[in-house]
Amino acid sequence: MADHEFPENVLRALANEGNERALDRLADLADAGDRLDELSELLDEGSEQAGRLLTRRAVERRDLHELQRLSDAGSEDAGTELERLLGYGRRP
Repeated sequence: MADHEFPENVLRALANEGNERALDRLADLADAGDRLDELSELLDEGSEQAGRLLTRRAVERRDLHELQRLSDAGSEDAGTELERLLGYGRRP
């Protein structure tokens, strides 16, 4: 299937109507454009994709404070990565 580009205003309208896939696409576009504030806003709107993308960035920087903030904002991936980086996921 071909990858199609859709105007962000159309994706935003769909996301506002509850379309989670459109919300994910907005997160992907914000990530590609390095628009971190927009990614954070999308996380606040409930975008799991935004949480994953922000988590990936925080892990790359080994930013424990950011991972904690993301975890507190509801990103399960951030909580998992924070525990992993802190060593809680290790087995004896």
